[in-house]
Parts: sequence; C-alpha cells; structure tokens
Amino acid sequence: MTFVDAEIASQPDCWRHAADQATGAGTALPRPGERVAAVGCGTSWFMAMAYAGLRERAGHGETDAFQASEFPAGRSYDRVIAISRSGTTTEITDLLGAIDDRRRTTVLVGDPGSPAAQLAGHVVALPYADERSVVQTRFATSVLALLRAHLGEEIAAIAADAEVAVRAPLPINPAMIDQATFLGRGWTVGLAHEAALKCREAATFWSEAYPAMDYRHGPIAIAGPHRMVWAFGDIPDHLADDVAATGAAFVHSRTNGVYAVLDRWAAGRRPLDPMADLVLAQRFAVALAASRGLDPDNPRHLTRSVVRT
Repeated sequence: MTFVDAEIASQPDCWRHAADQATGAGTALPRPGERVAAVGCGTSWFMAMAYAGLRERAGHGETDAFQASEFPAGRSYDRVIAISRSGTTTEITDLLGAIDDRRRTTVLVGDPGSPAAQLAGHVVALPYADERSVVQTRFATSVLALLRAHLGEEIAAIAADAEVAVRAPLPINPAMIDQATFLGRGWTVGLAHEAALKCREAATFWSEAYPAMDYRHGPIAIAGPHRMVWAFGDIPDHLADDVAATGAAFVHSRTNGVYAVLDRWAAGRRPLDPMADLVLAQRFAVALAASRGLDPDNPRHLTRSVVRT
C-alpha cells in the first residue's frame, strides 16, 4: 500500500478528531461578522475557496479566498486565515511576515514548530493529519472538516459518508478514461479544482475544473467518448443530459455511479456529502496512477513544499 492510499483511508478518523479540536479553537478562528481572507497554495488554496463559500453561505460574514502570492496587500481584513501543511511554503511565510498586526493572523498547519507557526498570531496545529506523501489528501480535508465544524456543521455524519467512500467501488474504471473534467457550484468549486489537481499530480493526467454553470460556455466542447465529467454537489438542470449527448461519462452523487449500488444511499436516500465525494475522487486519481504504471507517492517535478531559496 502506498503512503497516499493509507492517508486517504484514514480520513474519517481525522475528520472526527478535527471536529473535536474545533470546539477548543477559541479566538484562533474567526468570529461571526468578521471580514475574513483565507489563503493557501495549491491544494490549500482550494480548501480556502471551499471554506470561503461555506462561511458566507452560513451567514458568518464576508469571506474571500486567495492564492497566497495574489493576496491584495492594500485590502483590510479582520482576520487572515492561512492554510499550509508544511508551514514552510515561501508564499505563506512571506505573506504572514508582511502583516503588521499578528493578532489578525491564524495558520492551520501540520507542523506546529514550522516557520509559518512562528510568524502567525494564532496557530491551529493538526499534526495527526500530517502526511508522508507529496500528494495532499487528509491534511487538506481535515482542515476543511475543522473549519466546517467551527461553522456549526455536524461532522459525524460527514465522516460516516467518508467511511463509505474509502471502501466503495469507484464509480468508473480509470483505465477507460483519457480525460476528466470536474465541476462544482458554490463551495464545491474548490473541491472540483482539488479533484482535478489530484489527477494531474498523482497520474500526470489531463484534468480540468470549472464552475458547473460555466461548463456549457465553452469547456463542454472537449467532452466526448472515453472522457468523464464528475460533478460535486448541486448541478444545473439538464447538465446530465447535455453531457450524455456528447458521449462522455457523467458521475454525480444524485444521478449515478457508486451511489446506485449502495443500498444505504440509493432509492431516494441522501447522497454522499461532497467532501466524502472528494475522497472517491482522490481514490480515482490514485487508481489512475496505477493504471498508467506510475507511483503516486513520487509524482514527477513535485516536492512536499515549495520553498524559494
């Protein structure tokens, strides 16, 4: 078993731990009404996007998400939340070091002794979710579980969905697909970007991501036989029919795939939470790597952290 396989399988327990941790986060995480910026790089940026959508949807206040290098330095926020597994990424440490009032900054990090943890005013450490694999899975989703719990969401049911996702058959055979597009709406746009990134990282596979409403404004032109469209959460009316007309495979929790063969979720019962659906997409990416003869623990051109020397 690869490191990433084991880390994917450990996510339900990590999410439960994160939910418990959220109850003691105190002033480290934003209060309702604060104006918040969430920042990260790569996978962490996509989790920041998901959190921003969820926080605004929950009515907790204006929340923006930025890639750390693109943070608008002249804009004022009550709180800057930085997400960084290693706590060493240059864009994150540069940003935290440039904010004068450290009391406004919080880092969610795997290593509490990292440079980012030394620079931030508040630290929420998740060492139990840190990873050996270059490809991020459980750290990112555990951060999002913690933030969702802090927003008042019930993580126990979501973790139960993840238990299904780590064991269920994949909704499609990766060996039959030569291109994948992932779609989301609202907070799940970040999940779509993350699923596409996992395919590129683990399997050097052609994958893209878009807001679901924008998909028919051009990107659908590449859909066809032996290609796949995987949608997270709510989807626009008739999207499934439009994808089917191209000959591409369509995967969606309320439409088809693994859910149809699991009695617990079939026949009108609730679909998997989109974050658990992301677990399936992570597994799909690892299976893609295997089908292409690649080692997902050693993706080409990548390291665990991007540090400028």
